Amino acid sequence: MTLRLHWFLPLHGDGREVAKSADGVAEARNIRREPELNYLGQVAQAVDGLGFAGALVPTGLFCEDPWLVSAALSQQTRNMHFMIACRPSSLPPMVCAQSAATFQRLSGSRLMLNIVTGGDADEQRRYGDWLDHDERYARTEEFLDVFHQAWRGEPFDFHGKHYQIKAGLLSRPHDVRPTILLGGSSAAAQRVAAAHADVYLAWGERPDGLTSLTSRVGELAAERGRSIEFGTRFHVISRDTAQEAWAVTRRLLDGMDASRIADAQRRFRRTESEGQRRMAALHGGRTDDLEVYPNVWAGYGLVRPGAGAALVGSHEQVAERIAEYHALGMNHLILSGQPHLEEAYNFAEGVLPLLRRQGLLGQEAS
Repeated sequence: MTLRLHWFLPLHGDGREVAKSADGVAEARNIRREPELNYLGQVAQAVDGLGFAGALVPTGLFCEDPWLVSAALSQQTRNMHFMIACRPSSLPPMVCAQSAATFQRLSGSRLMLNIVTGGDADEQRRYGDWLDHDERYARTEEFLDVFHQAWRGEPFDFHGKHYQIKAGLLSRPHDVRPTILLGGSSAAAQRVAAAHADVYLAWGERPDGLTSLTSRVGELAAERGRSIEFGTRFHVISRDTAQEAWAVTRRLLDGMDASRIADAQRRFRRTESEGQRRMAALHGGRTDDLEVYPNVWAGYGLVRPGAGAALVGSHEQVAERIAEYHALGMNHLILSGQPHLEEAYNFAEGVLPLLRRQGLLGQEAS
């Protein structure tokens, strides 16, 4: 299948460092860009014009609201899809269906939904959600069941553990249902994705680790008579030469305070998220052996939750790794780079032409 490349909208702000710098000089260089609409619009217009299929619009305690930002930016763009992160813990499925249908009309059918079940118990509780890991996925399964039934535009009843609906109705469903993406490395996540998602997502890691996840989801989907696509998520540091790219990783690592790394690793060890545990296992908290596979650097995961690996190297090397992951079945690749505006241009000018010449990209990248 065609490779679809997505970028990232930094709704939590942007900058040049992974984390707070270890010294005052480096900290002075780490000028943060607030997630103001003007700046986010610049990133979105770059995504729109450079040939990306779309962008992930994240959700979280420190993010602006993804629905509101995406609605505003849909009026500043023409082609890009908005992969809005949506938490079943925060939005009832009927409301989500209504919002999704409206967004499809406002944007010209450019919505994708990234269903975020949540793996950090502390963050979930700050949102008022006290369900445990597996029960959250049980709720997500009901959420998606309701969403799909609502999109038919006919009245229906639903009697589940988490949702009770009488004569539910989406009165104005759109002709184009948004693509549903769902991530997670646990057995519960795989089961729900196989039953209800269009795309199963897993954070980027070594190829053998990713294929162990996707092959199982593919088997579960086939047992249900379904087919499913796969995607993954990486940061990217691509430069004219490999030496330049790896110099960036050294600068980023120098800016990570040792105490902050230790605190983050303690937090990750307590997580309920199987995916987060897999990210931590890539490096084991060590800083001296972070290239876990050719051109795959696990340094982001030393301090950041979520996707912890980056594709690093010359434009040619990064293109080779992307082609390798695509050959393994990764049809959706979500990328990010800091700052997101400059790195979108850098990647598009350095790597996209190489992938285009290989015939891997869809029409949006032509």
